[in-house]
Amino acid sequence: MQTQTTQSKHIADIIQVMQGGIEFYQEAKDKLQGARYQAFFNRMIDAKREAVDDLQPFAIAEQGHAELDADNLVKARQTYTKLMAKLSDNKAFTYVDQLEEVEDKVLDEVDTALEKPQPQNCEVTLQRVKVRMKECHDEMKALQTAEQH
Repeated sequence: MQTQTTQSKHIADIIQVMQGGIEFYQEAKDKLQGARYQAFFNRMIDAKREAVDDLQPFAIAEQGHAELDADNLVKARQTYTKLMAKLSDNKAFTYVDQLEEVEDKVLDEVDTALEKPQPQNCEVTLQRVKVRMKECHDEMKALQTAEQH
């Protein structure tokens, strides 16, 4: 009897988006001063770092090495935001609005991975990561709404 093992799929892509998000949040912390933003962005960074740490063993299994890159679309969004913030009257909203889009992308990538057959321990980890990333998304959405007014 031959046993078939399922290999993790799409994990490296999730990590790339999260690492791009970490870089983006760190830049936002530098550009937006104030304890409110600093604490908020630190929570988002910590949540993503924890998720990357949890997912990295599956990326190693998927591709044979740790995923260290950041997603190019997130990097492009970060560059766009930097330019738009220079032209905007509300730099805070510009950053928050674009960071909320990154949160959307993180959730989309996790959902894509969950649609694929995953090893059970990977699926459990992805479900746990999804819950935490949904919390981050909801917090960022609330901040985005508050910044609009």
